[in-house]
Amino acid sequence: MTIHLQYQILSLGLVLGPMVLDCAMARCDEVERPATVIPFEKSGTDPTIPPADMERVYQEVKTPYKYGILIRPEKGWAVDCPNVFRYGGKWYMIYVAIQNNIGYETYLAESDDLLTWKQLGKALPFSDSGWDRWQADGSIALVDPAWGGSAELLSFNGKFWMSYFGGAKQGYEPDPLSIGMAWSKAPDQPLSWNRIGTNPVLTPDQPDTRPFERATLYKSHIVWDQKKRTGYPCVMFYNGKQQGRGIERIGMAVSEDMVHWTRYGTEPVIDNGKGISGDPQIVWMGDLWIMFYFGFQWGPGSAFDTFACSYDLVHWTQWPGPPLVSPSEPWDKTFAHKPWLLKHEGTVYHFYCAVGTEGRAIALATSKDLRKGQP
Repeated sequence: MTIHLQYQILSLGLVLGPMVLDCAMARCDEVERPATVIPFEKSGTDPTIPPADMERVYQEVKTPYKYGILIRPEKGWAVDCPNVFRYGGKWYMIYVAIQNNIGYETYLAESDDLLTWKQLGKALPFSDSGWDRWQADGSIALVDPAWGGSAELLSFNGKFWMSYFGGAKQGYEPDPLSIGMAWSKAPDQPLSWNRIGTNPVLTPDQPDTRPFERATLYKSHIVWDQKKRTGYPCVMFYNGKQQGRGIERIGMAVSEDMVHWTRYGTEPVIDNGKGISGDPQIVWMGDLWIMFYFGFQWGPGSAFDTFACSYDLVHWTQWPGPPLVSPSEPWDKTFAHKPWLLKHEGTVYHFYCAVGTEGRAIALATSKDLRKGQP
């Protein structure tokens, strides 16, 4: 992390909208996480997405108009990693912040229009002790993945969920980092989410850890796949770093209950062979899954946002064309990366981390020029 199309709403068996969805699945807290890797299933047909379809996705999601900075850091601070969702008629953003390079904690902000944000307070602070004492970098889980849909936060087993990477050392993402889970019943409140007792759920030193993730685990995103294309309803994507030369790739894990996780596949699903591929976000568009993620040191210059497409969540075709966002302004001249995209009322909103003249901040690019007519 250091650094078409015809829309349809996912068939969830419930009406999407302001109401929050729930999945009545039994908890299995007493079951131990299997120390195994589930292999990729071979596809019966060619899983490659045709170039014409990739182009149509690009035309749908591109955001050429930079609106500017939304959340600015105070002196000595940096803000990062926006995750946006809808709840109770308002927009909310989970994001992270670091003060004086001590370590990341997770914060909450709210908005009525996706443009003006009020910072509310912490959602996941440091722990008093243990494996996540000095790092608590949260990612919201189970947002309605339908492109152009509700963007509502969905509940699972009566709870709202976030995954997070944690670590016991102070600093800017010092190795090793592991992934934990936390839940809340009030995701719109700046209250500390509840960490599960079996954390961490994924670590770089477990028996089933794959070569590409044996140094550390970074940002994760969990999507709710109702059709269980992998055999599981909950699918996590995250970037891991190998030992030695610091290359980051994106891998998968799966779960029945959001508590016990099993790695899926022996290899990463996104691998550019160098640099970083990280901070994935997954949406469902027509008959395709789209993964937004960032690249660094393998594409056009500095850090940038791009995407890949899949029919089955397992086999991904990477977009070879222009970035969705890349450095171009003084305030994102160093990095423009770590995407979160949604479509609302005909406009694509692309939230990202901008690093430049205003430090590490949260910025927005859009598919329409929202600044037209403004003074």
